[in-house]
Amino acid sequence: MLITFLAIAPVFALILMGYGLRRGGIPSTEFWNLNDRLVYWVLMPALFFTKISAADLSGGLGDYAVLLYAGFFSAIFCGWLFGRSFAPPQASSLLQGSARFNTFIGLAIAEALFGTPGLQIAVLGSALLVPVVNVTVVTIMARQLGGGGRSIVLGLVKNPLILSIVAGALFNFAGLNEVPVLHEIARILGNAALPIMLLCVGANLKLRGLSGSVVIIGLSMVGKLLINPLAVILAAWVLAPDPLVFQVALIFAALPVGVASYTLAREMRGDASLMAAMITTQTLLSFLTLPVTLMIGQAVLSLN
Repeated sequence: MLITFLAIAPVFALILMGYGLRRGGIPSTEFWNLNDRLVYWVLMPALFFTKISAADLSGGLGDYAVLLYAGFFSAIFCGWLFGRSFAPPQASSLLQGSARFNTFIGLAIAEALFGTPGLQIAVLGSALLVPVVNVTVVTIMARQLGGGGRSIVLGLVKNPLILSIVAGALFNFAGLNEVPVLHEIARILGNAALPIMLLCVGANLKLRGLSGSVVIIGLSMVGKLLINPLAVILAAWVLAPDPLVFQVALIFAALPVGVASYTLAREMRGDASLMAAMITTQTLLSFLTLPVTLMIGQAVLSLN
């Protein structure tokens, strides 16, 4: 467990550094806002395209997909079920808080723990999850909140992460391998993605002025940090997948909700302030829960 803590510590240290830099006005608020856009529109798509286009997909992704989707759909059902007791704006935030995940932290932790193979598998996991998670969450939120869903779904079609996943898959299936210059540029940009995006995650945390129901925030953590990992562990117990695939799937299951959830809550007229409280609370709590969850996963591997 100590090895896991030490491997993950630099990831969270960069998140805290990003928080401290932004609150200290270094270099400026405008810088961090522009950095968010740089990561979202350029660096992360480049990383996804590079890894997916060159990945070995010949072995299939069946068990991996089952693990990831078992966790996600269990968590989102939990969030939807709990949300029936609350008003639509709060229910929609509870739904997101129970099921969405911070891709950036997941990729960084997978690389920190398992090196390049771990990062490769984590990128493939993102490719499997990102489109399904976004479409599912937006569809349910549209039903909860009414209106606006169609325009948001259309916006997903233009999502740079989804587009880069599709482009990388097309290159892979077409057998184009690495295209000179194109892949070198994408690789250089992708290498810059992880440290910058972790700083941005920290810069977006808000510890002051948070508001929201403690009960709803707690319920979101039940879905995200308990039900999701538990479903992945149970699925792995049945399938007995490759150990590295299981560990990376468990990382995704134990991740805190992503900062993009705040933007979606605001755009769809959900409870954005409650969403901000969930993001901050889950991110800080995951400093402890992630290593513990991975330790439990290792114990399950030894018993299976």
